[in-house]
Formats: sequence, structure tokens, C-alpha cells
Amino acid sequence: MDQQRRRGARSGTDFRDALASGIVDLALLERIQHSEPDQPLAVIIELRQPQIRTEAILELIPGARPLGAPARGLYAAILKPLQIESLAAETSIIYRIWLDHVVKAQHTGKQTHLRTIKADAALRAFAASGEGVVWALCDTGVAARHQQFTACATLELPAGLAHRSFLPNQAEADPLADPHGHGTHMAGLIAGASATHRGAAPQAKLLSLQVLDSQAAGLASTLIEALDFVWQANQGGRSIRIHGVNLSLGYDFDPEWFACGQSPLCAEVNRLVESGVVVVAAAGNNGYGALQTVEGLRRAPLPLTIGDPGNAELAITAGATHRDQPHTYGVSWFSSKGPTGDGRMKPDLVAPGERVVSACAATLGYREDSGTSAAAALTSGAIAAFLSARPEFIGRPREVKRIFLDSCLDLRRDPNFQGRGLLDLMRALQTV
Repeated sequence: MDQQRRRGARSGTDFRDALASGIVDLALLERIQHSEPDQPLAVIIELRQPQIRTEAILELIPGARPLGAPARGLYAAILKPLQIESLAAETSIIYRIWLDHVVKAQHTGKQTHLRTIKADAALRAFAASGEGVVWALCDTGVAARHQQFTACATLELPAGLAHRSFLPNQAEADPLADPHGHGTHMAGLIAGASATHRGAAPQAKLLSLQVLDSQAAGLASTLIEALDFVWQANQGGRSIRIHGVNLSLGYDFDPEWFACGQSPLCAEVNRLVESGVVVVAAAGNNGYGALQTVEGLRRAPLPLTIGDPGNAELAITAGATHRDQPHTYGVSWFSSKGPTGDGRMKPDLVAPGERVVSACAATLGYREDSGTSAAAALTSGAIAAFLSARPEFIGRPREVKRIFLDSCLDLRRDPNFQGRGLLDLMRALQTV
């Protein structure tokens, strides 16, 4: 606590009482330390009593917006440090004030990656095409004009479902356009097919939920709104219309912040999985860096680098490996390493993420890219293909996770690098 109080004193604002009560998130406190007194900060506010009327909250927190239904007790707001301090004093109302982290696309290209996870064999042997499965893609949008998606009507959704942009203050944003390109690249790995390329689940439908802007960045609160949208569309699990979600994005998590896997974003992921939806998350690209030693800087793999929402207990967290020779080259150097900050094994598995070829929004052709984003997208596609061949597992994400982890191919690498091993769609299908 002494160290924490010294941190609070440096900010110019006295947060000692709030910090002692656990109301102010440590990540937010660190941001305040390095902010000017009048600098607005994006925060997520968690209420102690969710049933408080929205009008009362808006009076207490001007400009706050509810994340999902107001009864959930989660609000996003832009506040200055002194406003945060004042709000933190409302201990009977406020449970916690979190930093609203900036989430970013996790990217850093031959179709051999489908052979590596045995998606091609699964299509031939089990007709595992993704037909009848709807997968949500939370990303920068999807270039709907790309040949890979027009050929299979990938973006034509069942009645009652619609693509949506959640970008704040961007009325012109179009979820079926992609000013950055990351979302289109992920979409091409999951679904669709052209004469030369296809996704792991070519007949699956993709629901584009635009949460990242033209710089492939957005706020955690925006992503929470998108995940709640999926929860609402499925009526909280009573009617599963959206079967899975791909999260090829995230933010760095510092173990010193504590509450690993318990952030509002991770909690939202777990809530969605509990309702019957498979959620796949990228592990992150911070698995290698420089360490200061007595001999100077030394480059080395970095443990404890799994990001949020990959830290969510119920998510299937994907690390990256070589696109066609994973046994030889092992886990990608950039792929974030476990364990989690609270000691759990992550990532859960690995999939191709190096120089993976997929759809390009800018040219409407194809390009290479690398990152755990691609590994997550291929994992999503593989699971969508699995569910089309084994529909009895729709709405049973915990069992789906168990099947895929139990059927992984051991690459004989450290579990904190590879998780349970390489994704193997054929093995997963054969075990059931």
C-alpha cells in the first residue's frame, strides 16, 4: 500500500482513499499520473447497485452512456482527474472505475495455412464448410465488394440480423466498408471463397460489427457494446442465432494491475460464452522484447504478455505459429506468452499466424500479413466449420473448447508458448 500511495501522490490528485478501497483501477491511476489535471480520460464505471435509475447516474456523471441495458450497471464516460476523484468518493454507488483501454488490431502471406490446421481435409471428409453458421467479426469492417465474399454471399445474413458500426461519433461509418484492411483480412481467413482462395469455413455467414476505426484502434467500451449486441441478438442464449465471435484485437495487460481476467471486457467475454457463444481471442503480439540486465539489453521471450480479452477464462485464446512448418519452426517469436497474470495457462492453442495470405480491402486482391490476429481468425473459421458438421454442439461453447484443446497436436514446446498445441480440425471432428 505504501508504494501505491506514493504513486497516487505523484498525480497531483489525492486518490489514497479511493485506492485503498479498490475503487480506482491501477491502470487508470497510472494514466492519471502521466496526465495533465484538465486532460479528459476515457473510463468505464461499474456501479455497486446496477438498479440505480439512469437519470440519477447522468446527474452524477454527465455525458455517461450505458454499455448495454442500463440495468447491467456499466457506463462509459469521459472524465477529468478531479472528476474521477470526486466520483470515487461515492462509495455507496460506485463499485469500480476502470480505464477504458484502447484496443488495437493484433497484426504485425500461401493458403498452406488451411492444410496446416487440416481444414481442407475436413471439408472433403466431413463437409465441414461452415454452412448454417453465423460468426460475428468485431474489427475494422469488411470490404463487401471483395470477390471472396460476393461469390459465397458471405455477408448476406439471416432475417433479423444486420451488420452494425459501433464507432462513436461516426455516423457515416459503414460496417461493410474497411478503411484500414485488418477486418477484411480476418474475414477472408474465416469464411468466403474465390477461384484461388478460401476461408476455413467457406460457407459460413459473417456478421460485421465495426469497433475499430481507420487506424485499427477503438475503445474497450465500444467492444463491450458490440458483445452485448450479440448477447441481445441471441436473447441471452434462449435463441442462438450468432454462433461465435472473433476478437482479433486487444490491449496490453500489466500483471501489476491485478484482477487478471476480471476486467469489464473479460467479464463481458465470459458472460457471452456462458450464454452459449464461442468467443475466440488473439493472444497478442508482445511475446518477445528487450530486458535490461547487468550485461546490458538482452532480447528474450517475454512471459506474462497475454493481452485482454485473451485473458478471459472462457475465451479460446490463440497464439501464432508458422503457416506450414509449425513442427520445425514452433511458436512465432512475436506471439504473446503465458501464463496469465494470475497463473492460468494461456494461450489455449496455436494456429498459423506468420505471413498468412488473405483478402485485401485496398486492392480487392490478396496480401500477406502476420500476427495472432490471423491465428484467432483461423481458429474461428475452424470452429465454424466444426459446428456445421456437428451442429449438436451449437450453444455448448465449453464443450467445444474442451474438444478443440483435447485434439490439439503437441508441438513439444513450452505450454506457456503453445498452450495445448496446434489446432487440428480433423482430430476435433474425429473425436466426436
